[in-house]
Amino acid sequence: MRLNKTTNHAIRILVDCAQSGDELVKVAQISERLDITPQNTFKIVHLLSRGGFVTAVRGRHGGVKLARPAKEIRVGEVVAVIEASSLEARREEQIGTQAIFDDALDAFISVLNQHTIADMASAQSAAQTENEHTATDRPASMPARVASSRASRGSARAVSRS
Repeated sequence: MRLNKTTNHAIRILVDCAQSGDELVKVAQISERLDITPQNTFKIVHLLSRGGFVTAVRGRHGGVKLARPAKEIRVGEVVAVIEASSLEARREEQIGTQAIFDDALDAFISVLNQHTIADMASAQSAAQTENEHTATDRPASMPARVASSRASRGSARAVSRS
């Protein structure tokens, strides 16, 4: 099953909020960091707020933060809430094969529910840390993709020589 773009963005927004801890994060900052249009970010934050995943504080010093700890927010829950409207539309079109698709959807959500937003946030932090270490191991004038290409060729040469 494939997630729609809104669901993908919603998960990324929750991960971003998880990495910010209990601090309020401005929606404009989330939009900029995640390269999502401000209009889409506001729309998705509204859906997340209605779903009980984030708390929004209005005003000059407002922003959003997770409504509950990231370790309590299951990815499958988020997918179920965000995808609910589009899934209902698809289900009406497929009345004859309803049971098969319901079983497949239940299995998909079940697998996603084995993971939390905290899991995703820690995995992303680890990946960012790894990228930062890789970036410091190359000359400043060398683009990251060139450095990683050279590194992989170097390790292949080392293997072939032994």
